[in-house]
Amino acid sequence: MKILVINAGSSSLKYQLIDMDTEKVVAKGVCERIGIDGSLLTHKVPGRDDVVIKSPMPDHNEAIRLVLNALSDPKHGVVKNMNEIGAVGHRMVHSAEDFTESVLVSDKVMEICKLNGELAPLHQPANIIGVEACKKAMPNVPMALVFDTAFHHTMPKKAYMYGLPYEYYTDYKVRRYGFHGTSHKFVAAEAAKYLGKDPKDVKVVTCHLGNGSSISAVDGGKCVDTSMGFTPLEGVPMGTRCGDIDPSVIEYIMGKTGMNVHEALNVCNKKSGMQGLSGVSSDFRDLTAAADAGNERAILALDVFGYTVKRYVGAYIAAMNGIDALVFTAGVGEHTPEVRSRVAGNMDYLGIKIDEKKNYESIRGEVRDISAPDSRVKVLIIPTNEELVIARETKELVEGKKHK
Repeated sequence: MKILVINAGSSSLKYQLIDMDTEKVVAKGVCERIGIDGSLLTHKVPGRDDVVIKSPMPDHNEAIRLVLNALSDPKHGVVKNMNEIGAVGHRMVHSAEDFTESVLVSDKVMEICKLNGELAPLHQPANIIGVEACKKAMPNVPMALVFDTAFHHTMPKKAYMYGLPYEYYTDYKVRRYGFHGTSHKFVAAEAAKYLGKDPKDVKVVTCHLGNGSSISAVDGGKCVDTSMGFTPLEGVPMGTRCGDIDPSVIEYIMGKTGMNVHEALNVCNKKSGMQGLSGVSSDFRDLTAAADAGNERAILALDVFGYTVKRYVGAYIAAMNGIDALVFTAGVGEHTPEVRSRVAGNMDYLGIKIDEKKNYESIRGEVRDISAPDSRVKVLIIPTNEELVIARETKELVEGKKHK
């Protein structure tokens, strides 16, 4: 079975076609600048030259049409017709408490997702548009939704509740949800596989570090805590997000600057984090280059980031009463040794020691063990594969192997 994985954003749409017999990517690509002048599709097939298609994309319907045409094109396509695509798996950000696992698309499911759109107003509407565009283009193909939040639904109530009036939870769904669930699920399972153990017997702290970052405690294959909360703003400072702050700071800054709440939250989401601290960039490549050149604010930003991640790691070891593996994944986690040093360094007391030579080795695309020989805890770099998780969940649903 070939499964098409769709990740629709507000002005972009990423896709992968995966052959589930081998779990290999047959083709992948991205539509950029949807609804904006200069839109284009970049189509990639392993072993072939990339194909760039410049074409107007006024909406996601046209983007999906171009993707399907690219996949079936006689010259650069990989399927003869759409009948070769057995199912479509869609990334959907928020499930609230309505769905605790992936589900097949239905009218009722989509109505619930639309209602939950207010919990993820930047992402969910675009995800929904992508599903509807696919349904229009491929009306007879089964489709599934895989939620960013679903993996975190195993958190106990003591971990996801806020210290607010209880009726805010019952009436308005205010609680910690967590995000990046497909990534945390994948790398936690891969860590158990690397250790040669059943996931039920493994305690892992997974660090998904990128422009958006979150940390999760995974005990026995199930999430028991995670750093992102009601929205992806909570947790560690990120590329442009502030992470955890005293809520009173918002009111104080509004009073000093005259900003309204929407403007203040825009600062927290888009002008803070590494960008705000360093004044250099939200990109960790720029930050590490500036830090190497002696830029004190860039050094500070990296120190704050590493220290905050370290603090979460320590808290989650305490929450699980132990740890077997510490995992780094995503763009920064996989490719920035300076960050891994700041997080995993000076944690000998907790049994975590890294080999700095291994840490700085330039190897990509495979699982790497950067533990020191005498480290009691395995420190691993595991490339994430959220698309494969979506494809696997979709396959299970379509074949009836997963509860609907």
